[in-house]
Amino acid sequence: MSIQSPPPAGGTDPETVYSVEKQLDLEAKSYSQGQLVRRRFFRHRGAMVSLAVLIAVTIFAFTSIGYGFVPGWWNKNYWEGALVENMGRPTLQLWPPQVGEYPFGQDNAGKDYFALTMRGTQRSLIVAFTVGLISTVIGTAIGAIAGYYRGWVESILMRLTDLFIVIPGLVLAAVFGKMADGGIWPLAFLLSVIGWTGLARLVRGEVLSLREREFVTAAEAIGTNSGRIIFKHILPNTIGTIIVSATLAIAATILTESALSFLGWGVRAPDTSLGLLISTYQNSFQNRPWLFWWPGMIILTIALSVNFLGDGLRDAFDPRQNRTAD
Repeated sequence: MSIQSPPPAGGTDPETVYSVEKQLDLEAKSYSQGQLVRRRFFRHRGAMVSLAVLIAVTIFAFTSIGYGFVPGWWNKNYWEGALVENMGRPTLQLWPPQVGEYPFGQDNAGKDYFALTMRGTQRSLIVAFTVGLISTVIGTAIGAIAGYYRGWVESILMRLTDLFIVIPGLVLAAVFGKMADGGIWPLAFLLSVIGWTGLARLVRGEVLSLREREFVTAAEAIGTNSGRIIFKHILPNTIGTIIVSATLAIAATILTESALSFLGWGVRAPDTSLGLLISTYQNSFQNRPWLFWWPGMIILTIALSVNFLGDGLRDAFDPRQNRTAD
């Protein structure tokens, strides 16, 4: 037990008393690193709101028109057009917002634009999260191997990384989008090839620093194999960098997929995506601008939510943050 020195004879400032009491209270509580990260993250209001919004958009998109074994509660599809009765005559509902059968209106072929938008959100989210996952795995593996082994292994892997960095990403994305021929999964896997370079360089730098630490030297001294040292001892200490980079990759992929689909090199009809919806109905901007608004607002919402989520995770994993507990 530490013994505090008595306060000065002239009295103690109330702010100083409060600061000392708060410090003693914090020191009395012991938290693991995982608990500290969770507490910092849950106290980040922007990240919490963004996480709730992202989850809500994802659930709403996948449950509204259904996907796979998930049934949809919306009673219309995105591939068939239909006419509605208006004053006894069949017509198209082209002027939302209206409370009725077509809350987002219909396109020129009579397709339900709400179903089209939800389908586009599904496809864009699938591409974004698939690319985020695969590129994170690739970048982490290449960066860790290059940083740990160094020498000629590092030279080869880093020159390969530099090659992908030098070539403009949008050019590579356009080439891979053309190769995917409109398929959602080929597009996701091919875009993953260009999304790992930044993370690989970050992980390499972290591993180069951690490789010289005492716990790595001790593991090598007792004969632990290289793979176990990398994946059991080193990579867990870079998890903050990896997670934050993954969230940024997801946000970037949403925008890249939208740009490719807008240019005609991404998802193609009869399927759809948010970028393809904007491209398809770009000529309707003057008379029916909401055909831009709905997919555009969803793209903006997803991108901002993921970016704010990444900011919250970065702050949570930053050891310099002092927001542990009150």
